[in-house]
Amino acid sequence: MAAVYVVVTLAAIAANAFTALGDLLRFRFVLANAAKVGVPESWLTPLGLTKTAGVLGLVLGLLGVPLIGTLAAAAFVVFFIGAIVTHLRAGDLALVFPVGYLALAVATLVLDLLV
Repeated sequence: MAAVYVVVTLAAIAANAFTALGDLLRFRFVLANAAKVGVPESWLTPLGLTKTAGVLGLVLGLLGVPLIGTLAAAAFVVFFIGAIVTHLRAGDLALVFPVGYLALAVATLVLDLLV
């Protein structure tokens, strides 16, 4: 079980680090997606920093600070629920990525609680 937790958490770290970088560096697809769902470009830096903090929390969880890892995983669950709500409110039904990120966050949290 612990090995599965580590693999899933590393996947969550990699995925969220990529999206945080995309927000902070204003990748073209991030700008297009933000515009499509009505998120102002000025929000991308705070969103990227929030994701970066979550990534660091997951890393700390793996490095022996379990409470921080658990809180980071829970925060990502809430974050991606918010992302899905934002997409739905904008009428955007292209939910593959937000739902995928939510699933990864939920899996990380559940495995964290079981280990």
